Amino acid sequence: MPSASLPRLSAYLKAAGPGLVVMLADTDVGSLITAAQSGARWGYSLLLLQILLVPILYVVQELTVRLGTATGRGHGALIRERYGPAWAWISYGGLVVAGIGAIVTEFSGIAGIGDLFGVPRLVSLGLPACLLLGLVFTGSYRRVEVVAIVVGLFELVFVGLAVAARPNLPEIVASFGHMPLGDGQFRVLIAANIGAVIMPWMIFYQQSAIVDKGLGWEHARRSQLDTLVGAVVSQCVMGAILVAAAATIGKAGQGSAKGLETVGDLAGAFTPALGPWLGQVVFGVGIIAAAFVALNVVALALAWGFGDVTGRPHSLEQSPREAPAFYGAFALAVAAGAVAVQLVPDLVALNIAVEVMNALLLPLALGLLILLATRALPEGQRVAGVYKGVVYAVSGITIAFAMVGVLDGVGLL
Repeated sequence: MPSASLPRLSAYLKAAGPGLVVMLADTDVGSLITAAQSGARWGYSLLLLQILLVPILYVVQELTVRLGTATGRGHGALIRERYGPAWAWISYGGLVVAGIGAIVTEFSGIAGIGDLFGVPRLVSLGLPACLLLGLVFTGSYRRVEVVAIVVGLFELVFVGLAVAARPNLPEIVASFGHMPLGDGQFRVLIAANIGAVIMPWMIFYQQSAIVDKGLGWEHARRSQLDTLVGAVVSQCVMGAILVAAAATIGKAGQGSAKGLETVGDLAGAFTPALGPWLGQVVFGVGIIAAAFVALNVVALALAWGFGDVTGRPHSLEQSPREAPAFYGAFALAVAAGAVAVQLVPDLVALNIAVEVMNALLLPLALGLLILLATRALPEGQRVAGVYKGVVYAVSGITIAFAMVGVLDGVGLL
Protein backbone atom coordinates (compact mmCIF):
# COMPACT_ATOMS: atom_id res chain seq x y z
CA MET A 1 0.00 0.00 0.00
CA PRO A 2 1.49 3.44 -0.95
CA SER A 3 2.57 5.44 2.08
CA ALA A 4 0.27 8.33 1.03
CA SER A 5 -2.73 6.04 1.48
CA LEU A 6 -1.93 5.14 5.08
CA PRO A 7 -3.00 8.47 6.62
CA ARG A 8 -6.30 8.32 4.71
CA LEU A 9 -6.91 4.75 5.86
CA SER A 10 -6.06 5.69 9.44
CA ALA A 11 -8.45 8.66 9.30
CA TYR A 12 -11.22 6.45 7.91
CA LEU A 13 -10.73 3.79 10.57
CA LYS A 14 -10.93 6.46 13.26
CA ALA A 15 -14.36 7.54 12.05
CA ALA A 16 -15.60 4.09 11.00
CA GLY A 17 -17.75 1.95 13.24
CA PRO A 18 -21.15 3.48 14.03
CA GLY A 19 -22.40 3.05 10.46
CA LEU A 20 -21.09 -0.49 10.02
CA VAL A 21 -22.34 -1.63 13.42
CA VAL A 22 -25.85 -0.27 12.93
CA MET A 23 -26.04 -1.86 9.48
CA LEU A 24 -24.89 -5.24 10.81
CA ALA A 25 -27.62 -4.91 13.44
CA ASP A 26 -30.06 -4.01 10.67
CA THR A 27 -29.77 -7.58 9.39
CA ASP A 28 -31.25 -8.86 12.63
CA VAL A 29 -33.27 -12.03 13.15
CA GLY A 30 -36.57 -10.44 12.12
CA SER A 31 -35.02 -8.96 8.98
CA LEU A 32 -33.37 -12.23 7.97
CA ILE A 33 -36.57 -14.18 8.52
CA THR A 34 -38.49 -11.62 6.47
CA ALA A 35 -35.98 -11.95 3.64
CA ALA A 36 -36.13 -15.73 3.87
CA GLN A 37 -39.90 -15.74 3.80
CA SER A 38 -39.77 -13.43 0.77
CA GLY A 39 -37.59 -15.91 -1.11
CA ALA A 40 -39.65 -18.89 0.01
CA ARG A 41 -42.94 -17.35 -1.09
CA TRP A 42 -41.95 -15.25 -4.12
CA GLY A 43 -38.65 -16.64 -5.33
CA TYR A 44 -36.27 -13.93 -6.50
CA SER A 45 -39.00 -11.35 -7.15
CA LEU A 46 -38.15 -9.24 -4.09
CA LEU A 47 -34.40 -9.29 -4.69
CA LEU A 48 -34.63 -6.10 -6.74
CA LEU A 49 -36.21 -4.39 -3.72
CA GLN A 50 -33.20 -5.37 -1.60
CA ILE A 51 -30.91 -3.70 -4.16
CA LEU A 52 -33.06 -0.57 -4.36
CA LEU A 53 -33.01 -0.29 -0.57
CA VAL A 54 -29.22 0.28 -0.53
CA PRO A 55 -29.39 3.98 -1.52
CA ILE A 56 -32.59 4.46 0.51
CA LEU A 57 -30.94 3.03 3.61
CA TYR A 58 -27.88 5.19 3.04
CA VAL A 59 -29.88 8.40 2.58
CA VAL A 60 -31.81 7.84 5.82
CA GLN A 61 -28.79 7.00 7.97
CA GLU A 62 -26.64 9.70 6.37
CA LEU A 63 -28.94 12.23 7.97
CA THR A 64 -28.02 10.86 11.41
CA VAL A 65 -24.35 11.29 10.51
CA ARG A 66 -24.99 14.89 9.56
CA LEU A 67 -26.92 15.62 12.77
CA GLY A 68 -24.55 13.80 15.11
CA THR A 69 -21.30 15.23 13.74
CA ALA A 70 -22.69 18.78 13.40
CA THR A 71 -24.37 19.10 16.80
CA GLY A 72 -22.75 16.58 19.13
CA ARG A 73 -26.26 15.75 20.37
CA GLY A 74 -28.27 12.54 20.35
CA HIS A 75 -31.46 12.24 18.31
CA GLY A 76 -33.87 12.51 21.24
CA ALA A 77 -31.97 15.43 22.71
CA LEU A 78 -32.22 17.36 19.44
CA ILE A 79 -35.95 16.72 19.20
CA ARG A 80 -36.40 17.90 22.80
CA GLU A 81 -34.39 21.06 22.20
CA ARG A 82 -36.03 21.90 18.87
CA TYR A 83 -39.64 20.77 19.35
CA GLY A 84 -40.09 20.35 23.08
CA PRO A 85 -40.31 17.41 25.52
CA ALA A 86 -43.72 16.22 24.28
CA TRP A 87 -42.43 15.43 20.80
CA ALA A 88 -39.27 13.94 22.31
CA TRP A 89 -41.35 11.52 24.37
CA ILE A 90 -43.60 10.69 21.40
CA SER A 91 -40.54 9.88 19.32
CA TYR A 92 -39.07 7.84 22.16
CA GLY A 93 -42.39 6.01 22.50
CA GLY A 94 -42.06 4.88 18.88
CA LEU A 95 -38.51 3.78 19.62
CA VAL A 96 -39.68 1.75 22.62
CA VAL A 97 -42.39 -0.02 20.61
CA ALA A 98 -39.96 -0.89 17.81
CA GLY A 99 -37.22 -1.76 20.27
CA ILE A 100 -39.33 -4.16 22.32
CA GLY A 101 -40.41 -5.96 19.16
CA ALA A 102 -36.81 -6.21 17.96
CA ILE A 103 -35.43 -7.48 21.26
CA VAL A 104 -38.09 -10.17 21.49
CA THR A 105 -37.36 -11.37 17.95
CA GLU A 106 -33.60 -11.45 18.62
CA PHE A 107 -33.99 -13.58 21.71
CA SER A 108 -36.54 -15.79 19.95
CA GLY A 109 -34.00 -16.40 17.19
CA ILE A 110 -31.25 -17.32 19.64
CA ALA A 111 -33.64 -19.59 21.56
CA GLY A 112 -34.70 -21.23 18.30
CA ILE A 113 -31.10 -22.06 17.45
CA GLY A 114 -30.61 -23.37 20.96
CA ASP A 115 -33.63 -25.60 20.53
CA LEU A 116 -32.07 -27.07 17.37
CA PHE A 117 -29.08 -28.29 19.34
CA GLY A 118 -30.94 -29.23 22.51
CA VAL A 119 -29.69 -26.30 24.61
CA PRO A 120 -32.02 -25.48 27.52
CA ARG A 121 -33.78 -22.11 27.23
CA LEU A 122 -32.26 -20.98 30.53
CA VAL A 123 -28.81 -21.28 28.92
CA SER A 124 -29.64 -20.11 25.39
CA LEU A 125 -31.36 -16.99 26.74
CA GLY A 126 -29.36 -16.38 29.90
CA LEU A 127 -25.87 -16.70 28.42
CA PRO A 128 -26.15 -14.01 25.72
CA ALA A 129 -27.97 -11.72 28.17
CA CYS A 130 -25.13 -12.05 30.68
CA LEU A 131 -22.49 -11.56 27.98
CA LEU A 132 -24.19 -8.38 26.79
CA LEU A 133 -24.50 -6.98 30.30
CA GLY A 134 -20.87 -7.83 31.04
CA LEU A 135 -19.66 -6.24 27.80
CA VAL A 136 -21.54 -2.96 28.26
CA PHE A 137 -21.15 -2.58 32.03
CA THR A 138 -17.38 -3.13 31.95
CA GLY A 139 -16.35 -1.73 28.56
CA SER A 140 -15.76 1.58 26.82
CA TYR A 141 -17.54 2.65 23.65
CA ARG A 142 -14.57 1.51 21.55
CA ARG A 143 -14.53 -1.96 23.07
CA VAL A 144 -18.27 -2.42 22.59
CA GLU A 145 -17.95 -1.30 18.95
CA VAL A 146 -15.04 -3.63 18.14
CA VAL A 147 -16.80 -6.66 19.65
CA ALA A 148 -19.97 -5.84 17.70
CA ILE A 149 -18.08 -5.63 14.40
CA VAL A 150 -16.13 -8.84 14.96
CA VAL A 151 -19.27 -10.79 15.91
CA GLY A 152 -21.39 -9.15 13.21
CA LEU A 153 -19.05 -10.14 10.38
CA PHE A 154 -20.01 -13.76 11.03
CA GLU A 155 -23.29 -12.85 9.31
CA LEU A 156 -21.38 -13.13 6.04
CA VAL A 157 -21.86 -16.90 6.31
CA PHE A 158 -25.23 -16.24 4.66
CA VAL A 159 -23.40 -15.20 1.51
CA GLY A 160 -21.74 -18.60 1.56
CA LEU A 161 -25.13 -20.26 1.97
CA ALA A 162 -26.43 -18.38 -1.06
CA VAL A 163 -23.48 -19.51 -3.18
CA ALA A 164 -23.84 -23.10 -1.95
CA ALA A 165 -27.53 -23.05 -2.95
CA ARG A 166 -26.46 -22.57 -6.61
CA PRO A 167 -29.03 -19.97 -7.67
CA ASN A 168 -30.01 -19.73 -11.33
CA LEU A 169 -28.70 -16.41 -12.68
CA PRO A 170 -31.10 -16.20 -15.68
CA GLU A 171 -34.04 -16.76 -13.32
CA ILE A 172 -32.76 -13.99 -11.05
CA VAL A 173 -32.52 -11.55 -13.96
CA ALA A 174 -35.96 -12.57 -15.24
CA SER A 175 -37.47 -12.02 -11.79
CA PHE A 176 -36.68 -8.30 -11.98
CA GLY A 177 -39.46 -7.99 -14.54
CA HIS A 178 -41.90 -10.09 -12.50
CA MET A 179 -43.25 -7.96 -9.66
CA PRO A 180 -46.83 -9.03 -8.80
CA LEU A 181 -47.79 -5.70 -7.27
CA GLY A 182 -51.47 -6.56 -7.67
CA ASP A 183 -51.17 -9.27 -5.02
CA GLY A 184 -51.92 -8.06 -1.48
CA GLN A 185 -49.63 -10.62 0.15
CA PHE A 186 -46.77 -9.45 -2.05
CA ARG A 187 -47.38 -5.86 -0.99
CA VAL A 188 -47.38 -6.90 2.67
CA LEU A 189 -43.93 -8.40 2.21
CA ILE A 190 -42.78 -5.21 0.48
CA ALA A 191 -43.82 -3.31 3.61
CA ALA A 192 -42.17 -5.92 5.83
CA ASN A 193 -38.90 -5.71 3.90
CA ILE A 194 -38.92 -1.91 4.07
CA GLY A 195 -39.65 -2.10 7.80
CA ALA A 196 -36.87 -4.68 8.11
CA VAL A 197 -34.33 -2.27 6.64
CA ILE A 198 -35.33 1.14 8.04
CA MET A 199 -36.08 1.05 11.76
CA PRO A 200 -36.44 3.81 14.40
CA TRP A 201 -33.79 2.35 16.68
CA MET A 202 -31.20 2.64 13.90
CA ILE A 203 -31.67 6.42 13.81
CA PHE A 204 -31.29 6.79 17.58
CA TYR A 205 -28.34 4.41 17.78
CA GLN A 206 -26.14 5.79 15.02
CA GLN A 207 -26.53 9.43 16.03
CA SER A 208 -25.78 8.65 19.68
CA ALA A 209 -22.88 6.35 18.75
CA ILE A 210 -21.31 9.15 16.71
CA VAL A 211 -21.64 11.46 19.71
CA ASP A 212 -20.31 8.89 22.20
CA LYS A 213 -17.34 8.19 19.90
CA GLY A 214 -16.51 11.90 19.87
CA LEU A 215 -16.84 12.43 16.11
CA GLY A 216 -17.25 15.99 14.87
CA TRP A 217 -18.10 17.68 11.58
CA GLU A 218 -14.52 17.10 10.38
CA HIS A 219 -15.30 13.37 10.45
CA ALA A 220 -18.58 13.67 8.53
CA ARG A 221 -17.26 12.56 5.13
CA ARG A 222 -15.56 9.47 6.50
CA SER A 223 -18.61 8.66 8.63
CA GLN A 224 -20.74 8.89 5.49
CA LEU A 225 -18.41 6.42 3.77
CA ASP A 226 -18.69 4.13 6.80
CA THR A 227 -22.48 4.31 6.44
CA LEU A 228 -22.35 3.53 2.72
CA VAL A 229 -20.10 0.51 3.26
CA GLY A 230 -22.43 -0.71 5.98
CA ALA A 231 -25.52 -0.27 3.77
CA VAL A 232 -23.94 -2.38 1.02
CA VAL A 233 -22.90 -5.11 3.49
CA SER A 234 -26.35 -5.12 5.09
CA GLN A 235 -28.21 -5.56 1.83
CA CYS A 236 -25.73 -8.17 0.59
CA VAL A 237 -26.63 -10.26 3.64
CA MET A 238 -30.37 -9.67 3.15
CA GLY A 239 -30.12 -10.48 -0.55
CA ALA A 240 -28.06 -13.58 0.17
CA ILE A 241 -30.59 -15.15 2.51
CA LEU A 242 -33.42 -14.31 0.11
CA VAL A 243 -31.51 -15.96 -2.77
CA ALA A 244 -30.69 -19.01 -0.65
CA ALA A 245 -34.36 -19.43 0.28
CA ALA A 246 -35.53 -18.91 -3.29
CA ALA A 247 -33.01 -21.35 -4.72
CA THR A 248 -33.87 -24.10 -2.27
CA ILE A 249 -37.58 -23.93 -1.42
CA GLY A 250 -38.82 -20.93 -3.36
CA LYS A 251 -38.20 -22.44 -6.80
CA ALA A 252 -38.14 -19.01 -8.40
CA GLY A 253 -41.56 -17.95 -7.21
CA GLN A 254 -43.23 -21.35 -7.07
CA GLY A 255 -42.56 -22.02 -3.40
CA SER A 256 -44.95 -21.64 -0.52
CA ALA A 257 -44.59 -20.01 2.85
CA LYS A 258 -46.47 -22.88 4.42
CA GLY A 259 -44.41 -24.79 6.92
CA LEU A 260 -41.86 -22.04 7.64
CA GLU A 261 -43.06 -21.45 11.18
CA THR A 262 -39.89 -21.71 13.27
CA VAL A 263 -36.19 -20.94 13.07
CA GLY A 264 -35.68 -24.70 12.86
CA ASP A 265 -37.83 -24.88 9.73
CA LEU A 266 -35.72 -22.13 8.17
CA ALA A 267 -32.48 -23.87 9.11
CA GLY A 268 -33.73 -27.04 7.46
CA ALA A 269 -34.58 -25.09 4.34
CA PHE A 270 -31.04 -23.76 3.98
CA THR A 271 -29.12 -26.97 4.62
CA PRO A 272 -29.53 -29.17 1.51
CA ALA A 273 -26.30 -27.95 -0.10
CA LEU A 274 -24.17 -28.34 3.04
CA GLY A 275 -25.74 -31.35 4.71
CA PRO A 276 -28.02 -31.30 7.75
CA TRP A 277 -25.38 -30.92 10.48
CA LEU A 278 -23.01 -28.43 8.82
CA GLY A 279 -25.91 -26.48 7.37
CA GLN A 280 -27.54 -26.06 10.77
CA VAL A 281 -24.22 -24.99 12.32
CA VAL A 282 -23.54 -22.39 9.63
CA PHE A 283 -27.10 -21.07 9.78
CA GLY A 284 -26.98 -21.04 13.58
CA VAL A 285 -23.73 -19.05 13.64
CA GLY A 286 -25.23 -16.45 11.29
CA ILE A 287 -28.45 -16.09 13.30
CA ILE A 288 -26.69 -15.86 16.66
CA ALA A 289 -24.22 -13.27 15.35
CA ALA A 290 -27.05 -11.19 13.88
CA ALA A 291 -29.11 -11.45 17.06
CA PHE A 292 -26.22 -10.58 19.39
CA VAL A 293 -25.25 -7.44 17.49
CA ALA A 294 -28.87 -6.34 17.16
CA LEU A 295 -29.56 -6.90 20.86
CA ASN A 296 -26.58 -4.74 21.73
CA VAL A 297 -27.57 -1.97 19.31
CA VAL A 298 -31.29 -1.90 20.15
CA ALA A 299 -30.75 -1.96 23.91
CA LEU A 300 -28.14 0.80 23.63
CA ALA A 301 -30.50 2.84 21.43
CA LEU A 302 -33.19 2.55 24.10
CA ALA A 303 -30.73 3.54 26.85
CA TRP A 304 -29.25 6.45 24.90
CA GLY A 305 -32.73 7.60 23.90
CA PHE A 306 -33.91 7.56 27.51
CA GLY A 307 -30.95 9.69 28.49
CA ASP A 308 -31.68 12.08 25.63
CA VAL A 309 -35.29 12.74 26.57
CA THR A 310 -34.69 12.91 30.33
CA GLY A 311 -31.42 14.82 30.24
CA ARG A 312 -29.70 12.28 32.48
CA PRO A 313 -26.08 11.14 31.94
CA HIS A 314 -25.91 8.53 29.18
CA SER A 315 -22.51 7.52 27.84
CA LEU A 316 -20.48 4.34 27.63
CA GLU A 317 -17.51 6.45 28.71
CA GLN A 318 -19.21 6.89 32.08
CA SER A 319 -19.36 4.19 34.74
CA PRO A 320 -22.63 2.65 35.96
CA ARG A 321 -22.26 4.77 39.11
CA GLU A 322 -21.98 7.94 37.00
CA ALA A 323 -24.86 7.07 34.66
CA PRO A 324 -27.20 4.74 36.57
CA ALA A 325 -30.29 5.52 34.48
CA PHE A 326 -28.46 4.72 31.24
CA TYR A 327 -27.13 1.36 32.41
CA GLY A 328 -30.39 0.59 34.17
CA ALA A 329 -32.37 1.14 30.98
CA PHE A 330 -29.95 -1.11 29.07
CA ALA A 331 -30.18 -3.88 31.65
CA LEU A 332 -33.98 -3.66 31.81
CA ALA A 333 -34.28 -3.94 28.02
CA VAL A 334 -32.03 -7.00 27.86
CA ALA A 335 -33.52 -8.79 30.87
CA ALA A 336 -37.14 -8.09 29.91
CA GLY A 337 -36.54 -9.39 26.37
CA ALA A 338 -35.02 -12.64 27.61
CA VAL A 339 -37.88 -13.24 30.03
CA ALA A 340 -40.57 -12.32 27.49
CA VAL A 341 -39.38 -14.93 24.98
CA GLN A 342 -40.37 -17.63 27.44
CA LEU A 343 -43.97 -16.56 26.79
CA VAL A 344 -43.81 -15.83 23.03
CA PRO A 345 -44.12 -18.59 20.41
CA ASP A 346 -41.19 -18.86 18.02
CA LEU A 347 -43.22 -18.01 14.93
CA VAL A 348 -42.01 -16.52 11.66
CA ALA A 349 -45.29 -14.62 11.56
CA LEU A 350 -44.31 -12.78 14.76
CA ASN A 351 -41.08 -11.55 13.18
CA ILE A 352 -42.80 -10.36 10.01
CA ALA A 353 -45.47 -8.59 12.07
CA VAL A 354 -42.72 -6.69 13.90
CA GLU A 355 -41.22 -5.53 10.59
CA VAL A 356 -44.64 -4.39 9.34
CA MET A 357 -45.03 -2.48 12.61
CA ASN A 358 -41.68 -0.80 11.90
CA ALA A 359 -43.07 0.27 8.54
CA LEU A 360 -46.07 1.79 10.33
CA LEU A 361 -43.70 3.88 12.46
CA LEU A 362 -41.77 5.22 9.46
CA PRO A 363 -43.76 8.47 8.99
CA LEU A 364 -43.01 9.55 12.58
CA ALA A 365 -39.36 8.48 12.54
CA LEU A 366 -38.50 9.84 9.10
CA GLY A 367 -40.61 12.97 9.51
CA LEU A 368 -38.76 14.14 12.61
CA LEU A 369 -35.40 13.10 11.16
CA ILE A 370 -35.94 15.13 7.98
CA LEU A 371 -37.22 18.16 9.90
CA LEU A 372 -34.07 18.17 12.00
CA ALA A 373 -31.74 17.65 9.03
CA THR A 374 -33.33 20.47 7.02
CA ARG A 375 -34.01 23.02 9.79
CA ALA A 376 -31.96 22.37 12.91
CA LEU A 377 -28.51 22.75 11.35
CA PRO A 378 -26.67 25.88 10.20
CA GLU A 379 -26.10 26.72 6.55
CA GLY A 380 -23.49 24.49 4.96
CA GLN A 381 -24.37 21.56 7.20
CA ARG A 382 -28.11 21.19 6.75
CA VAL A 383 -29.70 19.24 3.89
CA ALA A 384 -30.40 21.67 1.04
CA GLY A 385 -30.66 22.06 -2.73
CA VAL A 386 -30.92 19.02 -4.98
CA TYR A 387 -30.05 16.62 -2.17
CA LYS A 388 -32.97 17.94 -0.15
CA GLY A 389 -35.26 17.05 -3.03
CA VAL A 390 -33.71 13.58 -3.20
CA VAL A 391 -34.29 13.07 0.53
CA TYR A 392 -37.94 14.14 0.26
CA ALA A 393 -38.54 11.95 -2.80
CA VAL A 394 -36.84 8.86 -1.37
CA SER A 395 -38.63 9.21 1.97
CA GLY A 396 -42.02 9.89 0.40
CA ILE A 397 -41.85 6.90 -1.95
CA THR A 398 -40.59 4.62 0.81
CA ILE A 399 -43.35 5.66 3.21
CA ALA A 400 -46.00 5.30 0.48
CA PHE A 401 -45.00 1.72 -0.35
CA ALA A 402 -44.73 0.87 3.35
CA MET A 403 -48.19 2.25 4.12
CA VAL A 404 -49.81 0.36 1.25
CA GLY A 405 -48.33 -2.85 2.61
CA VAL A 406 -49.47 -2.03 6.14
CA LEU A 407 -53.03 -1.39 4.92
CA ASP A 408 -52.93 -4.71 3.07
CA GLY A 409 -51.75 -6.40 6.21
CA VAL A 410 -54.71 -5.18 8.25
CA GLY A 411 -57.18 -5.93 5.45
CA LEU A 412 -58.03 -2.36 4.43
CA LEU A 413 -56.91 -2.82 0.82
